[in-house]
Amino acid sequence: MHDTGEPQESHNNIPKGWLLFFVGVIIFLIGYIVSYTPAISGWSFYKKFEQELAAATKAEKPNAVKHYSGDKNAIMEGKKIFASTCAPCHNADATGGIGSNLTATTLKFGSDEKDLYESIATGHPNGMPSFLPQIGTDNISKVVAYLETLRKK
Repeated sequence: MHDTGEPQESHNNIPKGWLLFFVGVIIFLIGYIVSYTPAISGWSFYKKFEQELAAATKAEKPNAVKHYSGDKNAIMEGKKIFASTCAPCHNADATGGIGSNLTATTLKFGSDEKDLYESIATGHPNGMPSFLPQIGTDNISKVVAYLETLRKK
């Protein structure tokens, strides 16, 4: 025969396991593309997120203001929530940055407890987003109690 001493690869078949894996990957990719390409299936992460956000907003009652004035534990929790949620825009000491100064005696959208709650819960156009779905009514009331202590100093 043709014995040259070099290995020959003629007429070798691909192993059946690799062939099965290759076909499986192709089938998976086709299914994935059909399921998650918005132009084909209409599925969109943004639509799903907006639906979940709307459902969470309906579940929360935005006018359920709880009064935590003077409750030290609630004020400490409000401080922690403020530090993680509000401080990026209003600074850690609430003196303002991207957001407005929250230590002033009069604020642009109202200075009493209900106005502060509404501002945090519903947000304002071209600025502050609504935080009701993210942190809930109870935590918003705690943040308001913390903000009241900053303004009394």
